[in-house]
Amino acid sequence: MPGTIRSTIDAHRLASFLLVTYAFTWTIQGALAASGMEASWTHSILIGLGGFGPPVGAAVVVWASEGSLRQWVGQLFKWRIGAKWWLLALGLPLLILALGSVLFVALGGPVDLGSFPFPGIYLFALVWGTVWGGGQEELGWRGFMLPVLQERYSALVSSLAVGVAWALWHLPLLLNATTVHGGWSRSQQFIWFFTIIAGSILWTWMYNSTGGSVLAVAVFHAGINAMGIFHPADMAVLAPGGVPDPWLNFLAEVTGAVPLVALAALLVVIYGAEHLAPRDRPGLERLGLD
Repeated sequence: MPGTIRSTIDAHRLASFLLVTYAFTWTIQGALAASGMEASWTHSILIGLGGFGPPVGAAVVVWASEGSLRQWVGQLFKWRIGAKWWLLALGLPLLILALGSVLFVALGGPVDLGSFPFPGIYLFALVWGTVWGGGQEELGWRGFMLPVLQERYSALVSSLAVGVAWALWHLPLLLNATTVHGGWSRSQQFIWFFTIIAGSILWTWMYNSTGGSVLAVAVFHAGINAMGIFHPADMAVLAPGGVPDPWLNFLAEVTGAVPLVALAALLVVIYGAEHLAPRDRPGLERLGLD
């Protein structure tokens, strides 16, 4: 029986990965939503625990397919990628924040400089985001699903497929009123979907360009997530007098999304859909699979 299960998983790698990934995450985050737990550190930690669904799903498939768990995990420790790529992984989120902020203000968005967070919080958000607040997903999405897809499809098509799977995976957060995602309006969720697709292209570009560094992607992912803390449209601005302003909330989402989508489109134009990188895209060799 164990041999039969392993051969079935090996024959259906992507389906098995998604099944385990969704089951793990949706079980934890679905139970959290049903519990009615209010936002807190415990709530945030449990949400992050559910975020380990993708690496759990990938580990099961790599093991069942007799790949190399060591090579797969090793992508998380690939830090020798050159100063240029670390500068981009750490600096691009700041550029995207600046562009989004300028656009928000240019379109009439109000700013409350008095509520600007202490800049040092960024370092904490970056570390937290890398290990628990989003970056922990990347051994699954970019470290497994992307190279499997890239064996058969272009980097752009693979990015779009990962992006859709990644967006749907967030469903429990969208349905939980105590999460940031669950508090969004339908229009905000619609815009967020396009940022996920754009983000998937950006993460592919970083993964392929660094020869398969999941660490660089995780840090990049965490940096983009952390930018929301410093967007000039905070709650004091978006909900004057405690009452949310739908237009300002919509404007904040749009101005945050436009730089991401524009950058993703620019990368496709510059590097092309086939590799989305200045080098050949990584494939199954990153996983010790054939």
